[in-house]
Amino acid sequence: MKRGESGLSLVVGVDKPSGMTSHDVVNRCRRIFGEKRVGHTGTLDPLASGVLPICIGPATRLGAYLTGHDKAYRATIAFGVGTDTDDCEGAVTRTAPVPVEVGDRAFAEQFVAQMVGPQKQLPPAYSAIKVNGKKSYEAAREGHIIELSPRDIEVYQATLLAVREGNGDALPEWDVEFRVSKGTYIRALARDMGLRLGCPAHLSGLRRLEVGGLQLDECVSLEALEGLKLRAALDPVRLLGVRFVYADGALANAVKNGNALPAAACTLFERRRTTVQAELCACTAGVCESAEPPADGEVVAVIFENKVIALYKYEEKHVRFKACCVFQTGVLRGSDI
Repeated sequence: MKRGESGLSLVVGVDKPSGMTSHDVVNRCRRIFGEKRVGHTGTLDPLASGVLPICIGPATRLGAYLTGHDKAYRATIAFGVGTDTDDCEGAVTRTAPVPVEVGDRAFAEQFVAQMVGPQKQLPPAYSAIKVNGKKSYEAAREGHIIELSPRDIEVYQATLLAVREGNGDALPEWDVEFRVSKGTYIRALARDMGLRLGCPAHLSGLRRLEVGGLQLDECVSLEALEGLKLRAALDPVRLLGVRFVYADGALANAVKNGNALPAAACTLFERRRTTVQAELCACTAGVCESAEPPADGEVVAVIFENKVIALYKYEEKHVRFKACCVFQTGVLRGSDI
């Protein structure tokens, strides 16, 4: 085994504390597991806390399949001050009076509800989006603002939680829970809410509550992870939200070799709709044979000895499953949670 390779392969959920970068969390996990191959599947700004999926060892190859999910956040939006980063960590660029309606809960509820739906969003200048090989925030720090293009995003749900009118140095604030599509910047939503109201606004607090199938109550602190280690492993099948095939004998050997699999040799299974708590165990409880045939391009997981040993994609033209990635050691499914 090479230096820095632990032989471990698993996915854990970290409750990232505010003040740390996502890369700081990755480095801490490298030390905890003694594994250099560690990655996260969705950056959280230093200001933000909450759900941060972490892949360890060969499981880092799952990252590309875990990044396309919807996300949920609890955000605090402050009105009357705009910043260059669209959050409270940036330099103030504008101040202006706040409309009196901002302190009215009925108005705020109606306004927040209007944020729901598909829309174009201009990403913040301080973002990780690359243009001509350079990240936007790197250019912004050098004093060069890159022209970013609006992106298609969707706000699926927006719920007002609290209204604070503000007094003295305290700005008027709203607490809002959002459920959004991949690629949505909550900082930009805060900025745009201010624009609609006719005053500057910025994000003053953010907690990520959910990423796809991973919820906040399944995540652990870095301190807890030190003690839990493998016991913190989560089931990647549930996190991926895919159907799966149980393999043994000749089928398992074919998968380990990366061979294509005829559809007739693969019986698809799926999880029954149930609670998160009931699904935390990766055993066969809550599993049933799927009645739906595979769809062209559908990705499925292959399970052997309660580990994910591969991801396969269905090719309707050839009536077969083709290997996307194979894990020789298998990815733990977290049955000991």
